[in-house]
Amino acid sequence: MPNKKTDLVILGTIALDDIKTPFGSVSSVPGGSATYAAIAASHFAVPGVISIAGKDFPPAQLVKLKSRGINLEGLSKADKTFRWKGYYEFDMNEAKTLETKLNSIENYAPEIPLAYQSTKFLLLSNIDPKVQIKVAASCLKAFVVLDTMNYWIKHSRKKLTEAMKMADLIVLNDAEARQFSVEVNLVKAAKAILRMGPKYVVIKKGEHGALLFSEGKHFSAPAYPLEEAKDPTGAGDSFAGTLTAYLASQGKTDEKTVRKAIISASSVASYCTEDFSINKLIKLNKKLIEERYDIFKEIRKF
Repeated sequence: MPNKKTDLVILGTIALDDIKTPFGSVSSVPGGSATYAAIAASHFAVPGVISIAGKDFPPAQLVKLKSRGINLEGLSKADKTFRWKGYYEFDMNEAKTLETKLNSIENYAPEIPLAYQSTKFLLLSNIDPKVQIKVAASCLKAFVVLDTMNYWIKHSRKKLTEAMKMADLIVLNDAEARQFSVEVNLVKAAKAILRMGPKYVVIKKGEHGALLFSEGKHFSAPAYPLEEAKDPTGAGDSFAGTLTAYLASQGKTDEKTVRKAIISASSVASYCTEDFSINKLIKLNKKLIEERYDIFKEIRKF
């Protein structure tokens, strides 16, 4: 059966994670930026993935991805899957890494299907900036959303800067925005990043919501008041995946649409944290997402 036409392309990692939080622990569960972003995106559009997985990645988990309509034409194979082991304390805004095994992504050279290269929406989720640059250079018609993390800011700043200059919308958390811009104030940090060329900068603030900055404008999105968050792993990737997919579903990137995309992204990301790994994401449906979206609208009324 042929793949459906993809609405957006997502570059990122596929991983196996060992995670411990104050609410439990899991071992060898599906993770990685592409995994979370693609499942989240699949609730709004048809994503195509560019990534790599090892022979040890459970075939049943790939079946789950395909069951969400995710196109895996751009998935490469390796011997061993990228692995991450970490834990969270009661401040679950910060992950503590215990062990990282690059395995499949150590020398990853992405294979970009020809059909993907004409995509109108591209998410460069968290991965080596060299890989982000290569994929962005192959998808010249795309509105590009870029996500990253503190590791690349510290160890690959030059390449990351090059990748960020290719992006239309950049997503960072508050610590990363400060680290990259060398500005304590988030408004100044956003302005410094906007001067690099993107049209939008989104700064995630974990349990305190998200901020959108564009030239001369800003928007503050609230966080959903969760009673129980078991595992925040992948919430940021889910946010970026949903945001990009929402834009793709609307075919627009104006400020009003980006604001709505952020609220949808916050809704999905909040669900992601309610269980370990992809457990909650894979079970989500449009009705649940819309219910939480409506709650976000009520929160902002005054």
